[in-house]
Amino acid sequence: MWLRTLQLSIKSLWMHPLRSSLTVLGIFIGVSSVIWLLALGEGISRAAQEQIASLGALNIIVRTVKPSGDEAQDAGYGLTRSDYVRLVATVPTISKAIPMRIIPSVEFNNRRRRLEGRLVGTTPDYAEVTRLRIDRGRFLSDADVASERNYCVLAAEVAEQLFPVGEAVGGEVLINNDFYEVVGVMQPRNASAGIGGSLAAESFTSDIYVPITTLWRREGDMIVSIKPGQFQRDINQVTQVTLQVNDRDLVLPTADLVRSTILYKHEEVSDFTVVVPMELLEQARTTQLMFIVFLGLIAAISLVVGGIGIMNIMLATVVERTREVGIRRALGAKKRDITRQFLGESVVLSVLGGLLGILGGVFCQPLTILARTALFHWFPQQMANVPKLIQTMQPHLIPWSIPLAFAISVFVGVLFGVYPAARAASLDPIEALRHE
Repeated sequence: MWLRTLQLSIKSLWMHPLRSSLTVLGIFIGVSSVIWLLALGEGISRAAQEQIASLGALNIIVRTVKPSGDEAQDAGYGLTRSDYVRLVATVPTISKAIPMRIIPSVEFNNRRRRLEGRLVGTTPDYAEVTRLRIDRGRFLSDADVASERNYCVLAAEVAEQLFPVGEAVGGEVLINNDFYEVVGVMQPRNASAGIGGSLAAESFTSDIYVPITTLWRREGDMIVSIKPGQFQRDINQVTQVTLQVNDRDLVLPTADLVRSTILYKHEEVSDFTVVVPMELLEQARTTQLMFIVFLGLIAAISLVVGGIGIMNIMLATVVERTREVGIRRALGAKKRDITRQFLGESVVLSVLGGLLGILGGVFCQPLTILARTALFHWFPQQMANVPKLIQTMQPHLIPWSIPLAFAISVFVGVLFGVYPAARAASLDPIEALRHE
């Protein structure tokens, strides 16, 4: 009986192919929209979470913040060496502490080539925390820091520009009238994205790494910046301290203890901030859930619109086939038979549209990449201004979105097909036979 109902439904819909195709198209758009929007939302969310996770879920980042006011700047601001020593000595849950002193604009040269970049004073653990990988030579060692050696490690791009021919390791780089021996070259490293107002974006392409003790001795704590019509002096000892703990459950309590420990000596001026990647990661996951729900609701509207299309075509079909209903009723068909036939037609439309929508949704990732590549080809300047996250984002198909979208499409077909089917079944057989 159900097989015959299905055959009749397909045959009836095939009598109006254009109208049926447009209705199926509405369901197709709705189902594929659900899958596509959820996949895009998941892709953006994963990219953001990966950027936060790259900071380290077990890390606590304490950064110097430049305060407003000349008085604080003249006296020095931000984290100090004593803050670093006090943190290591008084916070027992800290397993590792990596201090950094960054001079943002320094001229590097090797007598033949010159380059302006970032001078980073740090310790051996810095490479592990920032996920830097050695390409040639080695990174800084504890002995280099203890002995205040004039050794340096070059970022890949710096080595390529200063030493385009020959081996960089073993060469020398002149930095502020001091020669540093190159002991290693790093592999290329993508920039870390800024996390809202909590953490600025950080690029590793123009870095030279030296022992932090050497930087303190050679460069001191003052940075003088002279520009046309402007003289600026900054006194700062430590730019950032990255702290690590061994247990995820200790991250938040340790962060609170770190804040109170530093605030004890910095009550008069707000010149530091504490960034906890784990907190940002939890916030990102909460935002992801809200984002997915919001996109799902938007896509569900498309399915509702497709359902209205089904109701529209079925109501029109009831009017057109009134005489057919009367003949069937006169030959002995019951109301449930008429209901089953018209409801079957609406279900066929929704199922067909849902299956096609699933096929369209499965190709979300390759089609998105193809469209993005075409946009970069046609509009290179406009696409260059698009945020890096959008440029590199890859859609991720959510497995549960496929059965969910299909189930919603079938539900919509049944929901919006019930009324036309009931209306057809309620027609009076005598009046239906008289219908022209």
